[in-house]
Amino acid sequence: MRDGVVLRVNVYRPRGSGPFPVILSVHPYGKNAVPTKTRRGWKLNVQFRIMNQSEQIQISDLTGWEAPDPVWWVAQGYAVINADERGAGTSDGTGSLFTDAEATDSYDLIQRAGAQPWSNGNVGMLGVSYLAISQYKAAALHPPSLKAICPWEGFSDIYRDFMTPGGVAEKGFSRIWQAASKRVARISTDFRLERRRRPLRDSWWDSLTPSLDEITVPMLVCASFSDANLHTVGSFRALQRVGSAERFAYLHRGPKWSTFYSAEAKAAQLAFFDRYLRESDTPTSPRVRLEVRESHDRVVEVRTENEWPLARTEWTELHLADDGRLTEAPGPAGKIEFDLRRDAAAFTFTFTGDTELTGPMNLKLWASLDGHKRGGVQDGRTPRDANLFIGVEKWSDGRCVPFEGSYGYGRDRVATGRLRMSMRELDPATTFPHQPEHAFLTQQLLAQGEIVQLDIPLSPSSTLFRAGDSLRLLVAGRYLEPLNPLFGHFPARYASSPRGRCTLHWDAEHPARLEIPVIPKAPRISK
Repeated sequence: MRDGVVLRVNVYRPRGSGPFPVILSVHPYGKNAVPTKTRRGWKLNVQFRIMNQSEQIQISDLTGWEAPDPVWWVAQGYAVINADERGAGTSDGTGSLFTDAEATDSYDLIQRAGAQPWSNGNVGMLGVSYLAISQYKAAALHPPSLKAICPWEGFSDIYRDFMTPGGVAEKGFSRIWQAASKRVARISTDFRLERRRRPLRDSWWDSLTPSLDEITVPMLVCASFSDANLHTVGSFRALQRVGSAERFAYLHRGPKWSTFYSAEAKAAQLAFFDRYLRESDTPTSPRVRLEVRESHDRVVEVRTENEWPLARTEWTELHLADDGRLTEAPGPAGKIEFDLRRDAAAFTFTFTGDTELTGPMNLKLWASLDGHKRGGVQDGRTPRDANLFIGVEKWSDGRCVPFEGSYGYGRDRVATGRLRMSMRELDPATTFPHQPEHAFLTQQLLAQGEIVQLDIPLSPSSTLFRAGDSLRLLVAGRYLEPLNPLFGHFPARYASSPRGRCTLHWDAEHPARLEIPVIPKAPRISK
């Protein structure tokens, strides 16, 4: 590197002298962490076991964690480079994750790869999770040899998407990830310590966030509907905000690894890279490859679209109403109260015809906080802040319909969201129509009895509701899944609210509603 630190790589090449297009992955977890043969069979990365996969995966024994399979790509005529980033695996130095320094190292690796005698000078980046996230900052530096990127399920804002989503501290996977990363790499930053020091978003958090509008190379992004606790929101943000004129999306709600290594996904990746690294006349990829699901294991349609969100979306408001209902028109004034630690408010809407909901949802609430009640008596201590957790479920024939979720969780909801009430201020610079985003620059604690407006974005999804199916909205002061590794959503965990009660209000001055993205049926063409 420029400062004399040595980074080490594995290079896989097809037979012959080339020149070959190059696929590059930069690893913080160790490029040599690959499946190994034992007397009892193949030993895989333990995370393959922890993250349940409802479908089989097939990879070679040279495949690193979160990385493309080099054996498959070499067979397609590509050279593959797996690099240990600074401080990781066999490389020297100390790593600084998510930083401009890390991106500078990637820039130099890209340029070195493009200059090899067996390289055609065209380099692409491919990988999942961190191997996707690291592509954003590198691409924003415009290395001349980088001709395309394929970030497959990678968040784009460590504060908003990972450490403090909705202003709520994530205390499960983020802790496990940092501990595991420190075991395999020398890392300079303690993100948990920095979050305690910097609960609000500041210039330090901004420095870790890629400038998406600076990315101009062609991009194929995989944005999964099944990773709402980690990568979903940030992947869609990248899709919508990068400066690339040629950007494409692969959208699905299947298991992470069996989808990435599936024949269909690899074909999409290959067609994309053939066009931009081989400069072939491969047909342009569809702008959006969309998968609509009816349940965990039933895909009702796979189709192509031209944009995201879909231009023909009919944004529809469902209003909070008495008796736990959601109604298409505002009703009489009302309110509902629930215990922040134990209960939830629930509202239901039943569809009279088959309805596809594809796109982001958002929820507008008006809420106030009161003290905890014990034996019907309020204790007088009113919390000035609380964390609200939102879930949207599909119910059919009296049962909740489960979907694929983060970390291989097979009982996920249609969409989820969360917000710390004191961090409700919106960021006008990053808020899109129908997609509010918060600034997290200030705290606005609540006064006794104060009713405040909350705009809560929910994760994107694509779900078919049949006639008679119901949509159920949940609002709670704690994470909606139990903290239990056997039947809870391990390892996800979020800070709960203090003891107390929350009241949701709705009337003419406080219009509370859930906005849903209804996709009209395509008109029939008469023959």
